[in-house]
Amino acid sequence: QVRLVESGGGLVQAGGSLRLSCAASGRTFSSYPMGWFRQAPGKEREFVSAINSSGGRTYYADSVKGRFTISRDNAKDTMYLQMNSLKPEDTAVYYCAVGRVYLAITPNEYEYWGQGTQVTVSA
Repeated sequence: QVRLVESGGGLVQAGGSLRLSCAASGRTFSSYPMGWFRQAPGKEREFVSAINSSGGRTYYADSVKGRFTISRDNAKDTMYLQMNSLKPEDTAVYYCAVGRVYLAITPNEYEYWGQGTQVTVSA
């Protein structure tokens, strides 16, 4: 079993920044690829970014490329999502997850999920 806890969400004006954290426990964190997803009201959960187990390879959705940066600190069992130049359309609940396969982009390729953290970007 793996427990994931997200933090760092909040309310920010457009153009602002937030850094999300995902703290993991219960399994060897460094062995698994990880990802971030988000879900806005009335919409399906969508892929945001993924990172491989070592942190050396990353992948981004086109909608966040150049604005968001995913990273991980395996010594701290924590993954991060630095979000810059935020837009109102980034408003959603953000989830971190443990992947079954390398750099997966669909939710069913992820095995464990956190409870989510709300990000709200005002215009």
